[in-house]
Amino acid sequence: MAKVQKFDAYDAITSQIIEAIEAGVAPWRQPWAGGSGCSALPLRSTGEPYRGINILALWIAAQRTGFSSPYWMTYRQAQELGGNVRKGEKSTTVVKYGTFERANKETGEDEQIPYLKAYRVFNADQCDGLPDRYAVEDRSQDEYGAASVEELEAFFAATGAKVSHGGSVASYDMIADRVQMPPIEAFISSAHYYSTLAHEVVHWTGHKSRLDRFKKFETKAGYAFEELIAEIGTCFVGAQIGIEPTTEESAAYIEHWLKSLREDNHLIFKAASAAQKAADFVLESAAGQPEQLQRGVA
Repeated sequence: MAKVQKFDAYDAITSQIIEAIEAGVAPWRQPWAGGSGCSALPLRSTGEPYRGINILALWIAAQRTGFSSPYWMTYRQAQELGGNVRKGEKSTTVVKYGTFERANKETGEDEQIPYLKAYRVFNADQCDGLPDRYAVEDRSQDEYGAASVEELEAFFAATGAKVSHGGSVASYDMIADRVQMPPIEAFISSAHYYSTLAHEVVHWTGHKSRLDRFKKFETKAGYAFEELIAEIGTCFVGAQIGIEPTTEESAAYIEHWLKSLREDNHLIFKAASAAQKAADFVLESAAGQPEQLQRGVA
């Protein structure tokens, strides 16, 4: 009798991400308004946003299939809502982190053991008979033009990040603990400007006085990994405040990411986790900002 191969959630999701990058579509480059997969963040049936690696997994599925609804649910949840998943629809794998207690064999004391459990969900577009609140509203992406947006200016000011303008380079100076940006007039649109600013502010969260992330990434590979964190973190922040990321990844980073993902199927989970912490830090730092930013201003 053939041995049944155990399902590996790390392998499954990492393989999806490698496939998306090789196809020239990084999963965190999600067009959040207009086109397929237009939701700001994937949502559970309760309206609660997914987090971390599950955001990437569901964005990939939305891009691949053209789903436009932000809502995802299990087969049973669809039934409980009075609907049903259409026959023949394929599910998408997401994961749940948790812990369980187990007695340590040496000390006899209880210890918390982490686990990763995979389960399957369907997009609301794959279901019939769901309540009206799961219907998708038609939205379009309005370009700002190269001018400041008051709400976004207030948001980034509230984070506490020091930002200087001038020159032609966007960067974060770790020593001076300062973000350097070209003037907004130099950008082809406000969306490009605020996406770039968000990217540098995610880097800013790694300072030793905040998340203390840089000491782990002193090698060339570590630097590329930090860029991956910033890329994904930019999208997590943007998804909450209505910014579509527009900066392009360099070929060198993509090549390194693919090589690293193939060698370590935990890498994208680590990057997504670090990116989520960075995004949380940015959003919590600016928590006093107008409520409309949580709905998106784009």
